Amino acid sequence: MARVKRAAYRDEDYWGRPLPGFGDPRARLLVLGLAPGAHGANRTGRMFTGDSSGTFLMRAMHAAGFANLPDSVRRDDGLTLSDAYILAAVRCAPPDNKPSPDEIAACHDHLVREWNALPRVRVVIALGRLAFDAYWRVMRAKGVSLSPRPAFAHGAEYVAHGADDRNPLTLIASFHPSQQNTFTGRLTPPMLEAIFQRAAHVIASA
Repeated sequence: MARVKRAAYRDEDYWGRPLPGFGDPRARLLVLGLAPGAHGANRTGRMFTGDSSGTFLMRAMHAAGFANLPDSVRRDDGLTLSDAYILAAVRCAPPDNKPSPDEIAACHDHLVREWNALPRVRVVIALGRLAFDAYWRVMRAKGVSLSPRPAFAHGAEYVAHGADDRNPLTLIASFHPSQQNTFTGRLTPPMLEAIFQRAAHVIASA
């Protein structure tokens, strides 16, 4: 849990408080993750930074032109996102990275409000099945429903039409850049870079 420090960070002053998203408020790309990392994002104050998952993600975003740096370890290291914003389905670091249904439900309204503050989003990359499911919950809150429910798969792509069909949302699913996936080779750097290159292509074609 976030309140238990690792020895490597024993001199750091961080805690497991709720963490908002960050990035470019005019972003056309929204990256949706699971939750802040207990010893990464909670330490740096920014989603997907400060740990191995963040490094894996940021390198892919940098390669596709969405981040000015390929890594981020501190809040003041100069990282900025361009045309991209990162949110998480759950705002607090859950034990063992497994949020309960109650935690997910408690964070849903926060996610919807943060998302609604990003009016230019056209592409969403969902990192992992929990983020993928959170995307469809937000779509239902926006009046979009699909039947049968789309299936999660790495690289799967869906287009959701809401009240404004001139600006549909494209969802691209990806495996989560957790150590469980990256250390086993289930998710490789070229695989994740291809997801972000596809997002860049969709945005450029809109």
